Amino acid sequence: MLLQRIARASALRSASLAARRLPIIQQRTFLPPSLNDRAIIDEKYPDRQELTDEEDPGMNGGYINPPRVKRQFRDPHGDWWDKQERRNYGEPVHEDHDILGMFSPYEYTWISPGKGLLQIGAFVATFVGVCWVIGQLYPDKPSFPREFEGGLERELGGPGALRARAPGDPEPYQVEEVEEEN
Repeated sequence: MLLQRIARASALRSASLAARRLPIIQQRTFLPPSLNDRAIIDEKYPDRQELTDEEDPGMNGGYINPPRVKRQFRDPHGDWWDKQERRNYGEPVHEDHDILGMFSPYEYTWISPGKGLLQIGAFVATFVGVCWVIGQLYPDKPSFPREFEGGLERELGGPGALRARAPGDPEPYQVEEVEEEN
């Protein structure tokens, strides 16, 4: 029994020593100094230069922004490097290229807004006029409620037919329940 306690205590002692040694951080690394040295990293990747408002009025890092012209309005038959996008190789794109590119919604320029409103108004006036003419040419037929002799008693089965439940009739299932309780 004593030997088992000693063995158990020595196992716990060695485990606690191993647990104390685990958080020690390894001092050496396997990365070369070109990737690990702060001076070399600062030399390779210098800080970004800050431009004044006079040097960079668009605040876009000195990027040369071409004029804001939608690609749709460029010459479709020009000698472009990219014929679909109407762009030459190496040509800078505008900051809002997603709005000005060929794959943005097409700008409708065939009819002016005033002429378009005039055409919509003419359509509405024509439609209303045709409806009015049809209403004048095809008068409504007079409609009266029809009356039948005997109030359709014969059509609904005659005097001996089972009739639907009237508002004063008892519920069919309640009658059976009342009879079972008695």
